[in-house]
Amino acid sequence: MTTTRGPAAKAEPVTRGHCQCRAIEYEFTGEPRWVMHCHCESCRRAVSSPVATYIGVRLEQFSYLKGEPTYYESSPGVKRYFCATCGSPMAYAGARWPGEVHLFHGTLADPSQWPPTGHAHVAEQVPWFEVNDHLPRYEALAGKGAKPVRKGPRR
Repeated sequence: MTTTRGPAAKAEPVTRGHCQCRAIEYEFTGEPRWVMHCHCESCRRAVSSPVATYIGVRLEQFSYLKGEPTYYESSPGVKRYFCATCGSPMAYAGARWPGEVHLFHGTLADPSQWPPTGHAHVAEQVPWFEVNDHLPRYEALAGKGAKPVRKGPRR
C-alpha cells in the first residue's frame, strides 16, 4: 500500500511491506534508488527461485513498523534478513552497499507500485529461464556507468 503524508503538493510516497505472517511490517518514504531483477547464484539460492527482485532504498528512508527480522551472514559482509516466524526472505544488506537496504519486491503490500527497471547478473542466468521483457540487461552489477549488454529478449 502506498500513501502520502503532509500537504498533497509536496507529499512523498510511503511504501509499506510485510512478511507472509505479518509479524514484520516496514515502510520506506520517497522513491527507491533502484528496482532490479538479480540473476546471480547467491540471490537465486536465497529465494529458491530462478530470479530475485529487489528494491534498493537508503537506510534513512526505511523503518520497521512491527517486529524485526533475524539474519544470517551468507558470506563475509553480507546479511540476509528473514522472518523467524514464517521464514519469508525480507532483505539483503552488504558491505558493498553501505547505507542501503535491498528489500525483496515480493514483500511489498502493493507490488505494482515499483516495477523493475532492469536485470543484473545475466551472465549467471539459468538457461531455461526465458526473459521476454524489454528491460536492459547487465552482465554483472547495474551500478553507475554500467552499460547494458543488451535490451529485450534473448535472440
